Amino acid sequence: MKTIDHQDFLAMRSGAEVLEADGHGDKVLRLVDGSMLKLFRRKRLITSAAWYPYAKRFVDNADALRERGVHVPTVIAAMRIPSIKRDAVLYQPLEGVTIRSLVRQGMDAETENRLKRQFTEFVIRLHALGIYFRSLHLGNVILTPSGELGLIDFSDLRIYRRPLPVFMRRRNIRRMLGFDDERDWIDSEAILNRRSA
Repeated sequence: MKTIDHQDFLAMRSGAEVLEADGHGDKVLRLVDGSMLKLFRRKRLITSAAWYPYAKRFVDNADALRERGVHVPTVIAAMRIPSIKRDAVLYQPLEGVTIRSLVRQGMDAETENRLKRQFTEFVIRLHALGIYFRSLHLGNVILTPSGELGLIDFSDLRIYRRPLPVFMRRRNIRRMLGFDDERDWIDSEAILNRRSA
C-alpha cells in the first residue's frame, strides 16, 4: 500500500460526496471523478488488521472473486493515510444498482420472483466456489446493466478451497434471515440442499 500525506488526501477528498459515515468519521466517499474511496479504521489495538489491513483484504478479495468469475468493483489503489489513521481503497464502482434499492423502489411480482430465484442461484454459486461472505445481504449485491449479479463491500469475505459445508451455508444466510424485509429473498431449503432454485 502506498502512503499519502494529508494534503494529497485533502485534494483527493475535495468536492467528494459522503455516501456513508459513522461517529468515527467518513467511511465511503464518491470522488468528483466518479471513483469511490472506502476508508477503513482499526477498531481495536490488538487485531488481525494490524498485520493484514482491511484495505489489503479488500484488494485481495476483489482479485480472488474476479478470478472466479464474480463481478466486483475495479481496484485502482490501496493506500495508507497516517494523518487520519486510516487505510483506504480507491476503486471504480461496479456499475448497477443494489437489490435492496430495487426492493425499496418496488417491482412487479414477476420481476421480483425472477430476481429472487437469480439471487438464490447466485448464493448457491458462491457457496459452491467456497465463498463465505459474512456481510451477505441485499445491500451488498449489485444487479449489473447486463442482468448479472455482483458483490461489493467484501473485505470480510473468506474463500475456502472446497464448497462450503452445510453448517457454514446455514451460518452464512442466518444474518439475512434477521432482516424482516429480506427474509423471503432467501430460499433456505435450496441453499442448504445445494440445488438450483
